This record gives sequence, C-alpha cells and structure tokens, in this order.
Amino acid sequence: MTNILLADDHEVVRRGVRALLEAESGFKICGEASNGREAVDMATHFQPDVVVMDISLPVLNGVDATRQIRRQAPGAEILIFTMHDSEETIREALSAGARGCLLKSEADQQIVSAVSALSKHRSFLSSQISDLLFDSIAGQKEPGHGNNGLTPREREIVQLVAEGHSNKKIAMVTGISVKTVETHRAVAMRKLKVHSTAELVRYAVRNKLIQA
Repeated sequence: MTNILLADDHEVVRRGVRALLEAESGFKICGEASNGREAVDMATHFQPDVVVMDISLPVLNGVDATRQIRRQAPGAEILIFTMHDSEETIREALSAGARGCLLKSEADQQIVSAVSALSKHRSFLSSQISDLLFDSIAGQKEPGHGNNGLTPREREIVQLVAEGHSNKKIAMVTGISVKTVETHRAVAMRKLKVHSTAELVRYAVRNKLIQA
C-alpha cells in the first residue's frame, strides 16, 4: 500500500486528486494539508511514501516545505503539482529535493503514473515539464536568476510578510523571536534592494511565493 499525503490550499483540487488516486488499487490518502506548514507537520507525523504538493502554498511555500519534508520524512518522495510552468520555480523545487513535477493541467492523464513512479523511488517529469526544461538546456531560454541569495528562512519570512502577517504573528508561526523576525526581514529587503512592504509583496508575487 502506497500512503500519499496531499498538500493544496484548494479543497476542490484535493478532492479531485484524491478521487483519481483512490480509484487505483494500492493507493491510500493518509492526510490532506491546506498550507505548507501543515504539510511539513503531517509528513513528519504520517511519514508518507509520496507527497503530492502544490508549489504555491500559503504560510510556507512548496519549495521550502519540500526542503523541510526531506529532512523530517526522508523516506517520502515529493511530487510538485503546480499550475505554473515557470522554469525557475521548477528548478528550485527539484533542487530542494522534489523527485517529480506535474502540471495540474496534465493531472487526469499522468498523475497515477507520476505517483507510481515516485513510490518506486523513480523520478518523474511530465511531458510539458520535460519540454520546458529541454528548451532551457538547448539554449532557447535563459536560466532564472534564483532568489537573490535569500536563505530558506529569509524566503519564509518574505512570504509571510507578503501574506499580510505582522512580525508578532510571524514569530508565533515560525517559533522565533520578534527581534529575529525583524532581522531576517531587514536582511531580506537589503538583499532584494526593496524599501517597502509593497515592493516586498510585488517580489513575492513575481516569484510565486504568493498568488496574486
């Protein structure tokens, strides 16, 4: 039996994916998370075989959640399940430890194959993702420029600020002090060369840390 954790902030998406996967014998959904931090906590608790995770999750984005799950549940393989065909985002997710990537538009045809491959610890890139990365390698697109040197913690703080949380609330969510939050926020803004919360929000939207 392959235990699968679903992480997506849209209930209708989780319901659809659950229906597709549970129609297959040998697949069992062990939990559903609606944000990145829930996904990490549930992966730590359930130790699933496969995590199917949206990349644009609230509270903690899919890339940073992937990185944390790889530490807390090393036996879990992670399938990034996204509506965004951004080469930079996909590269980041794979670098963070994801084993596969699938566009939501391809789910009906390929999600069973993707989860099956990951359950056997094999990688899986969907047709469109493969074409996108091949085009980049072939020189038809310029590679992305990353996150301007932000650490995972700084990127997490940027996302939470962009989502409208106060420094006090961010401290509660992340388990660090308000002073440390302020320090990470200031360092991130300096690295990104932004001077206001509005500019920070625009950066987060542009880099898909939050949805517009």
